[in-house]
Amino acid sequence: MALTQDHTYRAERIWTPRTPLDPGLRRRFHGPIQPMDQPTLLERIFGHR
Repeated sequence: MALTQDHTYRAERIWTPRTPLDPGLRRRFHGPIQPMDQPTLLERIFGHR
């Protein structure tokens, strides 16, 4: 039981959307800051444009 709860907790922590992104993390996830007219990495992956 405790093992399942720990696994669930860790999975939720990894994918928590409310985690504030500092500039270093943003650069690692999205690459260098791009002009606004270029789609971001996530937009390219999910096709938001």
